[in-house]
Amino acid sequence: MPELQPARPEDALRGIGCVAAGFAIVTVSDAAVKWVLPEIGVAVAMILRGTIGALTVLTITGAWRAPGRVRAVNRRLMFWRCLLHCAVTVTFYFAWLRGMPLGDSYAVAAMAPLAMTLLAIPLLGEVVGWRRWLSTLAGFLGVLVMVRPGGDLWRWEAGLLLAGVGLMALTRLWMRVLSRTDRPAGVTFWLMVAHVPVGIAVLPLFPPLGWPSAGGLAAILVLGFGNACAHFLFARAFALAPVGLLAPFEYSTLVMGTALGLVVWGDVPATTTVLGAAVVVAAGLYNLYRERVRARLARAAGAG
Repeated sequence: MPELQPARPEDALRGIGCVAAGFAIVTVSDAAVKWVLPEIGVAVAMILRGTIGALTVLTITGAWRAPGRVRAVNRRLMFWRCLLHCAVTVTFYFAWLRGMPLGDSYAVAAMAPLAMTLLAIPLLGEVVGWRRWLSTLAGFLGVLVMVRPGGDLWRWEAGLLLAGVGLMALTRLWMRVLSRTDRPAGVTFWLMVAHVPVGIAVLPLFPPLGWPSAGGLAAILVLGFGNACAHFLFARAFALAPVGLLAPFEYSTLVMGTALGLVVWGDVPATTTVLGAAVVVAAGLYNLYRERVRARLARAAGAG
């Protein structure tokens, strides 16, 4: 698999701006879906997210007049990425419906950048030195602190989320690969579209719970529109900048999600959750530092 060209400084800055804005938007969107899930259920939330999101992408990109903007080029990878991402959506929605706080779910999701470090070895041909192996191991130990027996996160939903986070890390890397062939509009549009058939498929497992209230309808609009905008920004960001530069911004959702959970639902994270999440974040940031050191040494060797 050919390597991606190094990002130019101006592209890297634009990528950082896109991914930071995307995570801010998706955190609000996640809070909206957590709010409305008890009213409509997991499957209906997915169907509405996909329908509203796809229409939003067609509108904001003008693809309804120029369908070529959302044409899928790497169709096989697009299909598998969309399918796995929908599986991730189901795991998070189910955990939130079961009452898992937003901040706790994001604490588990903080494993994604570390998982991306490991998956980048076989998928992108990256080399991971012993320091990054040790920091990644420390990150996994941080997860064990969070989900220790008897703790607030000692629940089977957390294990389900961990599996979902592994898939999410894979879809993040595949987004970077798709950026070589497909436009951000297409990557986002087909992801939104995929939520509709997957939502219909899981209806027997997650039947509709009822009609949404007025506040629920507003939350549904935020869910669909926000997810479309956020994932378009993600696709644009990963087309501009490398995974290692963008991955640490995943941690911003931990702060924002915890704050929203405290304000909206009064959720206060346990001390062990905060401690474990801090270890995971520190490990991820150290991995980013080591990646920058390796890149600087490689450039110096090339110049020499």
